[in-house]
Amino acid sequence: MLIKKDKWLQYRILRKRSSLAGRLPATQLLKKNTLTKMLRRYQSVVLKPRGGSYGRNIVFIKRNGANAYRVQNENNAVIMRDTDKVLKWLRKKNRGHGYIVQRRLQLAQIGHKPFDMRIMTQRKKGSASTWSVTGSYAKVAAKGYLVTNVTSRPLPVLKALKLARIGDRSLLVKTERIALLAAKRLGEHYPKLRQVGFDIGIDKKRRIWIIEGNYKPDLRPFRRLKDSSMHRRILWYKKQ
Repeated sequence: MLIKKDKWLQYRILRKRSSLAGRLPATQLLKKNTLTKMLRRYQSVVLKPRGGSYGRNIVFIKRNGANAYRVQNENNAVIMRDTDKVLKWLRKKNRGHGYIVQRRLQLAQIGHKPFDMRIMTQRKKGSASTWSVTGSYAKVAAKGYLVTNVTSRPLPVLKALKLARIGDRSLLVKTERIALLAAKRLGEHYPKLRQVGFDIGIDKKRRIWIIEGNYKPDLRPFRRLKDSSMHRRILWYKKQ
């Protein structure tokens, strides 16, 4: 089966596993009524292109009073008066590609900047192979940005948890366990899938959330970590 890079499809695959459903931020396909409903319910949402990557064209919308919205893309923010204007602007921006609308998580922060984690999961050839966590790092958003893709140097996860004062190794172990459950679920759907780089967030209440899984994750940040063993392990798995 062809592995489809589609955030909406991935959400639906993961949601079918009851142990993962509560780890996924509420997500809908973007339509006028879903955007209005989600903003009424959550006050702040994230819009992502269904097939997007590297954090491109991600838009944050926050309700700003009775009928105004603060719309932020990269480090530019504007106020728009109604959801029609927002949707029109999006259509122009992303020319026919669908979006999902997702509840915005209040991610834990390091120095007033949100961060999340990349947890790399891999398995050897053959759908009977077990999944392993082969690497991880933390991504901190650059100043003025809300997405962690525009980031400074990757940090070791334990260092990030310590700096954010939200947890220790036991929280990392729990996060890895959730990533492995999600990899297993996606692997059941796509028998030829052999790697998923999960973006995982921890909110201010220390709850772990699966933001999304990337089927072709960028490996360059692993090269930039002081500890090169993860990068070597990832490359070894790719050859198996």
